[in-house]
Amino acid sequence: MIANLQCVVLDCPAPLPLAEFYGALLGGTVNHPDPRWAISDGWSTLHTPTGLILAFQRVTPYTPPRWPDPAAPQQFHLDFQVADLGSAHEQVLALGATVLDEKSGGGGWRVYGDPAGHPFCLVRH
Repeated sequence: MIANLQCVVLDCPAPLPLAEFYGALLGGTVNHPDPRWAISDGWSTLHTPTGLILAFQRVTPYTPPRWPDPAAPQQFHLDFQVADLGSAHEQVLALGATVLDEKSGGGGWRVYGDPAGHPFCLVRH
């Protein structure tokens, strides 16, 4: 082993609202004091209860992915395990997520976009 994953950083137009979106989805503390990062208008963090740290950095101009368009590819996506797909679906929509694939869900998963357009999946446990 060469390294440990410190955090996952997502480019976005508005770091704090996106950190708050993922905080509502995963729990945890937005902009928890941490000597590794300076919080600013261009940088926010989320320390999740599982120890995963997500960071959000402002990029201007920001071009969101257009899943599944290869001209603006997703670059990556996050998968989140849920116990009840129907309930989680309603909750992420209320937080500001959008459905990216109306046909998904039959296989135990659904594809969404976060408020900045990053694809993520809810996967039934």
